[in-house]
Amino acid sequence: MKIVTWNVNSIKARLDTVLHWASENKPDVMLMQEIKCVDEAFPSEGFEELGYNLAIHGQKTYNGVAILSKWPLEDIVMSLGGEDLEARYLEAVTGPYRVASVYVPNGKSTDSDRFQYKLDFMRKLEARIREVLSYDEMCVFGGDYNIAPYQDDIFDPNLSGSDNLLCSPSEQQALRRILHVGLYDSIRMLNPNHVKGSNQIFSWWDYRGGAFHNNEGFRIDHLLLSSKALDRLVEGGVDKETRAQKQASDHAPVWITLQS
Repeated sequence: MKIVTWNVNSIKARLDTVLHWASENKPDVMLMQEIKCVDEAFPSEGFEELGYNLAIHGQKTYNGVAILSKWPLEDIVMSLGGEDLEARYLEAVTGPYRVASVYVPNGKSTDSDRFQYKLDFMRKLEARIREVLSYDEMCVFGGDYNIAPYQDDIFDPNLSGSDNLLCSPSEQQALRRILHVGLYDSIRMLNPNHVKGSNQIFSWWDYRGGAFHNNEGFRIDHLLLSSKALDRLVEGGVDKETRAQKQASDHAPVWITLQS
């Protein structure tokens, strides 16, 4: 069973790219973030022709998450509760797995109200993960977490632990708390030696300043697994070549294969 998480940065703008990738790579489950459209405007037809069932939690212009699966989608959850109107969380049971598409707020800057919103979102996410793990199921929480958890997940290790957005101490601690609840970072588990130089693994490169050309990236997109799902982990990676395409999303697809 192949699962991919991908911040597509507007499904309408990337539709041909995403459909081609899905056709070529044949993932069983696609977790999308930043679809940037309301539910009824999602271009479902092309994906349905590829055999996908869809669950959409959209929002006009901003945010938005989706789950596409070759299996039926059941027990759908569309938020982390409360009065949050931003479309950032979608969860469903599909096949043998419970999966979630997560789009953590960027945070804008570490001294902004949006940064506090980001930390509040992470606390709500941690609470939901604790609840889901009590079900004792095989779970995959995939998405754009907008946090690089460790020094080797950043092109410049000196940024880790600084006030730099995406890798400040409070952000990293929030993500590590989620991992300590009982989730496992699949790409790190598969690549324990990706620490230096060309072996570093990133999933996002800024459009500005030649970041992709210079490989100045961050690993902020994650597929986090429960222990039962981890037992079935076979392989995984980041499709960096897709990021190199013309008019690509600034995020690359991150994928894993699990035993069904």
